[in-house]
Amino acid sequence: MGADGELGGIGDFLRSRRARIRPDEIGLPEYGRRRVPGLRREEVAQLAGVSVDYYIRLEQGRGPSVSDAVLDAVARVLRLDATEQAYLRSVARPAQARRRRETEQPVRPGLRLLLDTIDRAPAFVLGRRMDVLAWNALGDALLGFSAMAPKERNMPRQVFLEPAARELYPQWAAVAAETVAHLRLDAGLHPGDPHLARLVGELSLASADFRRLWADHQVKRKTTGAKLMAHPVVGELVMPYETLTVSGEPDQALVVYTPEPGSVTADRLRTLAAAAAAPVS
Repeated sequence: MGADGELGGIGDFLRSRRARIRPDEIGLPEYGRRRVPGLRREEVAQLAGVSVDYYIRLEQGRGPSVSDAVLDAVARVLRLDATEQAYLRSVARPAQARRRRETEQPVRPGLRLLLDTIDRAPAFVLGRRMDVLAWNALGDALLGFSAMAPKERNMPRQVFLEPAARELYPQWAAVAAETVAHLRLDAGLHPGDPHLARLVGELSLASADFRRLWADHQVKRKTTGAKLMAHPVVGELVMPYETLTVSGEPDQALVVYTPEPGSVTADRLRTLAAAAAAPVS
């Protein structure tokens, strides 16, 4: 949790972003002994064109109704990317972000039908907190969602609490960092979510790796990329993926793995699909 009491607290985020910028990178002289790395609060305030007191109150989560112009200026000074800028706007205005706190996450029947029509690629729907809400047959064969208890159908739980995850993902460290960065983005969009607070608390108690990554305050939206997997049945799989926001459901995303046609991975996925479809003797 952040110093201001929110999962997506603005204070820790801004301090972490200040710490990664050296004064000489933006033309400031290095003088005097610095207690912490990176920019001082006074320097950020000066470069953003606001008073030091105003910036301190902003970093403490006590800022008044902060304007877009101020947030844009701070984002420019701290060199935030587009995802980080969106996150900053959310955590700077938590009262607005709190509006959506639904616990139910129904998947539209049409979306479930769409999943079933995707028969040559693993696909699933992610919701809030990276809960897995629905999947197709090949997605189930790949990741075993149907064998999990409903509470366990959550990607951060799988990555950090399932011992087999480190074998499934040979590049586990990269997968773990990406997962936490996306989860923190969700925290910024939905501050005060008690279900997310419980999830973060459980993962923090169980995993030192999660605690370290959560404290790093990285935020990242999962849109496209690739994962290397070592499946226990068919072996190594190179899995590019696309993540598509569901129209009308901004908290849901359709994730589809898109192996290269004719590749070894595509052949192995066909083998996996056949094995999953074979009747149990």
